[in-house]
Amino acid sequence: MSDATPVVLVHGNPETPAVWDLVADRLGSRPVHRAHLPGFGRPVPADFAATMDEYASWLAGEIEAVGTPVHLVGHDWGGALTLRVAELRPDLLASWASDAVGLLHPEYVWHDLAQVWQTPGAGEEAVAAMAALPAEDAVAGFEAIGIPRAQAAAFVAAIDDTFGRCVLALYRSAVPELLRPWRDALAQAAQRPGLAVRSTGDPYVGDGRLVAEAAEAAGAEVAVIDGCGHWWMLEDPERAAALLTAWFARTDP
Repeated sequence: MSDATPVVLVHGNPETPAVWDLVADRLGSRPVHRAHLPGFGRPVPADFAATMDEYASWLAGEIEAVGTPVHLVGHDWGGALTLRVAELRPDLLASWASDAVGLLHPEYVWHDLAQVWQTPGAGEEAVAAMAALPAEDAVAGFEAIGIPRAQAAAFVAAIDDTFGRCVLALYRSAVPELLRPWRDALAQAAQRPGLAVRSTGDPYVGDGRLVAEAAEAAGAEVAVIDGCGHWWMLEDPERAAALLTAWFARTDP
């Protein structure tokens, strides 16, 4: 068994750990753990209300179970949860990397669909429509935005009533006034080496200025991936794996 520092990869919404399929096998001999968020194709624990704070606590528990500090890498909501773990539990980390640093900038505005999910009534209608879409149509929709078919099928298979409830609860726990404690604690993430991944074609996580300023507040470096969008790890897995492998090598304890 390798004695290299383990890696924990965290997916976002509407996804499963399959979002990391094409990168996980390219990270060399390191042990790789792919966290699977409750409600995203797996059951939720008893009394789990699916708020952002509960997901962050759950992720911290998953890392504790690894038994040693890890390199934590998060995408989308997984990236936001990565930041919160870095803020509150730096003892669990050797380093962190997130493509969602811009979400914690004071000027960040949630994208249109997130605002729908945050709206009572409209949000319920939106997640019901997602669940009702024929699987082949849903897969084709994901493929149209650059997600390979295998991963698109995995995402679609996870969309059910539990998924819908968790998405609504998660986004409604993260309206701007409730997100403030995460923003206010961003400087605490500097206790461990941090990397803000900015994919230039990603429309969901803030523009370059917001990412750069939030990264500075978190004491993080910025790595720019030109020519990719929100799913950079699926669009160019070789480049994604090379970026992360180099980062891990630089920040190994």
